[in-house]
Amino acid sequence: MTPSPPCPVVAIGAIHYDTIAHAREPIRPETSTPARLSSKPGGVATNLARSLVRLDVPVHLVGTLGDDGAARMLEDQLTGEGIQLATVPRAGFATGQYLALHDPSGALTAACVDDRVLSEAPADLFNALASSFAAKMPEDTIWFVDANLPEEMLVHLAGIIGPGRLVANAVSDAKARRLLPLLSDLDCLMLNRGEAAALTGLQRDAAPEDLASALSGTGLRRFVLTSGADTVLVRDADNTHRFSPSVAEIVDVTGAGDALAAGTLATMARGLTLTEAVPYGLAAAALTLASTGALAETLSWDALNPI
Repeated sequence: MTPSPPCPVVAIGAIHYDTIAHAREPIRPETSTPARLSSKPGGVATNLARSLVRLDVPVHLVGTLGDDGAARMLEDQLTGEGIQLATVPRAGFATGQYLALHDPSGALTAACVDDRVLSEAPADLFNALASSFAAKMPEDTIWFVDANLPEEMLVHLAGIIGPGRLVANAVSDAKARRLLPLLSDLDCLMLNRGEAAALTGLQRDAAPEDLASALSGTGLRRFVLTSGADTVLVRDADNTHRFSPSVAEIVDVTGAGDALAAGTLATMARGLTLTEAVPYGLAAAALTLASTGALAETLSWDALNPI
């Protein structure tokens, strides 16, 4: 199948300034650990947008920033990468920041986030921008939201966007439940086992098949359920499909799930089905796992060669 030219994506969600620490030895409490630190743009919607640009998909990123140096750095870098940025500034707030600590294996030991600029924002913060995009974007536009957005804001946005291709990312166990009012409105949800447990009330260690069955009873039509390095379950057109993630050298787990979403959406934007698109997403995730940070420098449309 020859993919069609990609339709645009409007991504609404977190724009963070990420600091990632890669320890040279196992991290221990109550002492400092030698490490290599790097700082880059982050946030689920931002990671997705940065990847989509590299995959030749036109993307608009909607978010909020504080009134600090991090905001100006992020604006310069993201627009310089080709992202069409639309932000609402919030005076008196710091731009969202994320701090992650990784052991030498690449495993995430701990992470903290300061996202008050978004989590404490009024529910109608993006209403005007969303209405403007809804009026001018083509009908085949893919809309993406992440659960960093407060629940009431998500409900507002779903009402403005209306029926269409609305895709969401559950972000974390703690934030996944913000999507409960939207499940029947979503075209697709990207999530992991912990987030699925939070949405269904099952235990985190429940079998993926049981989680998938429970998700199907929530009103979700389609979803991509990951289980770390284990099988990925995809619900599409009343059928469940299984995929095995590509074997990858793990340098850094940061952004792997976001890369999976980006590769999948980039393929759906070219007219392929969700089931056809997920192998491309898995290829993008493998490239990211082998890289430092949430964006693989080698990521491109030509580099995605699904097995």
